[in-house]
Amino acid sequence: MSDDGFDGGGGGDYDYGGPSFGEDAFDEHYDLLAETNEGAEDGQGEESHMNGVEGPNGVEPDHDLATGGIQQEPSSVPPTGLSGERQPNKVRVTTPYLTKYERARILGTRALQISMNAPILVPLDGETDALQIAIKELSQRKIPLVIRRYLPDGSFEDWSVSELISD
Repeated sequence: MSDDGFDGGGGGDYDYGGPSFGEDAFDEHYDLLAETNEGAEDGQGEESHMNGVEGPNGVEPDHDLATGGIQQEPSSVPPTGLSGERQPNKVRVTTPYLTKYERARILGTRALQISMNAPILVPLDGETDALQIAIKELSQRKIPLVIRRYLPDGSFEDWSVSELISD
């Protein structure tokens, strides 16, 4: 046998006489569902779950996932977080300035739309380049796109491109 484990004989480690997959390797009478239902202790059959909790996804039907099962009193404060509600204009916390990343994404998206024969929203003065047309639309605040800014608490703010100040 050589140092690399290959002795040139087609792999000396392979056992040609050992057990292999034959016709008796598969059990045609094996039923996985029957075994899981036999393990149910409360006798409800298929409705019982292996973890002993009933309901969708193994959660009790009256269990509240957002609060960890603790029922809370309704409050007058609107919920924030993963619910993703839209903030009214007077409650916005982010700046009204278009960032360079948002500008690049907006111009690229709009240029792609224009190159795929989307309607042009500004009068043309001989421009044929889709990016130049998108820049002209941005300067005249005619781009019909909305920027969604996500906040650390999981909520978001929607800003129309026409509302944002660009340099």
